[in-house]
Amino acid sequence: MATVLVEGQGTMVGFYSSSCPRAESIVTLTVQSHFGSNPSIAPGLVRMHFHDCFVEGCDASILIEGSNTEKTAIPNLTLRGFEVIDDAKKQIEAVCPGIVSCADILALAARDAVVLTSGVSWMVPTGRRDGRVSLASNVNLPSSKDSIDVLKQRFAAFGLNTQDLVALLGGHTIGTAACQTFSYRLYNFTSNGPDPSIDPAFLPQLQSLCPKNGDGTRRVDIDTGSAGRFDLSFFTNLRNGRCVLESDQKLWTDASTRATIQRFFGGSPSLSFSDEFGRSMVKMGNIGIKTATNGEIRKICSAVN
Repeated sequence: MATVLVEGQGTMVGFYSSSCPRAESIVTLTVQSHFGSNPSIAPGLVRMHFHDCFVEGCDASILIEGSNTEKTAIPNLTLRGFEVIDDAKKQIEAVCPGIVSCADILALAARDAVVLTSGVSWMVPTGRRDGRVSLASNVNLPSSKDSIDVLKQRFAAFGLNTQDLVALLGGHTIGTAACQTFSYRLYNFTSNGPDPSIDPAFLPQLQSLCPKNGDGTRRVDIDTGSAGRFDLSFFTNLRNGRCVLESDQKLWTDASTRATIQRFFGGSPSLSFSDEFGRSMVKMGNIGIKTATNGEIRKICSAVN
């Protein structure tokens, strides 16, 4: 398996090599153990890292429990994998108390989750500290109904460019979405009916999974036919009008984002989706990181010290 190396800003690969040399291996083994009994934690951990970084930076604020914390905001109610981070933290604290941040554990776990779904590994810069602020009112995440221009603006605000946007949304190659997040596309999207960007041959399949007035919480594979494998299938489906989420489908209908996708399929100059995903995850993982002056190393990940 190839390894992508990208140095981060303000963090470094191997930060714990002397202070807690077993830290990364403990995280890896913990993710592997939980994945073995519940594969859905893989996309859950990737999504959790994204939701963490886009609010208050990558500081594990998403993990804090309590009334009106980020965890209680509507977009975060379906997050999964918290028990994996708690388990890894408990094991690390037993051998290296007060050394490894929950923010780093989450970043490492997201990488390990991708590897377990046949994705390419990358070196994760570490050295983040944990934040002390977690407010549901601060949660304003990108939406599947956002236009590409709005998504570009949201990502650019965190130093992420159009190529990063496409690569990171490619993380939808694993995971599921609730019917209530996309069923509006299937029936009365326009005055003439369903979203015309959906392949007419694919539409009945989606409608059978998410019938009108059906169970909005039912979950459907985002990458039809390959939901458990980190691969290019997501972009193939996207090219063919077989996307579940509206914002994903727009990646193909918008010329600027379509150009990046075409490079994933051998366009000139060609790009490797797996390599670009790793690079973009490192860039995202350095959003708003906390340092010794404005962060801490939590004793448990669900509460500030």
